[in-house]
Amino acid sequence: MKKIKEVIVVEGKDDTKRLALAVDADTIETNGSAVSKETVAQIKQLQATRGVIVFTDPDFSGERIRKIISAAVPGVKHAFLPRKAGVPTKAGGSLGVEHASPAAIQTALAHLYTEQTDEPATLITTGDLIKAGLLAGPAARQRRERLGELLKIGYVNGKQLPKRLQLFQIQPADFWQAIDQLDTEE
Repeated sequence: MKKIKEVIVVEGKDDTKRLALAVDADTIETNGSAVSKETVAQIKQLQATRGVIVFTDPDFSGERIRKIISAAVPGVKHAFLPRKAGVPTKAGGSLGVEHASPAAIQTALAHLYTEQTDEPATLITTGDLIKAGLLAGPAARQRRERLGELLKIGYVNGKQLPKRLQLFQIQPADFWQAIDQLDTEE
């Protein structure tokens, strides 16, 4: 089993248990979307000593936690679980890391992104996103969801997509290669 040096930030105990099936790693749990000041302070300390990977659920709460941590702790790494990999097997369950297979977790952790702390150049324009059919049209949402899977950056809405692409400095060549694959699949 692969040992991960960084500490992985997850939402709860069930996520920690599921991660233990896939990798050998230490975790810190936020215990919900209200990330306490104490937890943020611990994450800052861990980032300075070991490094931190934020691995939250592919839902609204997970994104909220990700933004809180990113704002408070610059330079953290991010791993994204595709939405379809976190679907619960029982009806009524919520989308999350605790439902992912060990293989899906390993894949997500193999494709990490580190945030840029300085202001990066815009590599992909809004015009590019429109041309690629990601901002308007009947299939735009599905295309953005699949693009997030292909680039391993998670799902975002049309308003957040340019920010996410810039945040992780997705290169135009990688972007257009993913769009070509998307077009081929359709």
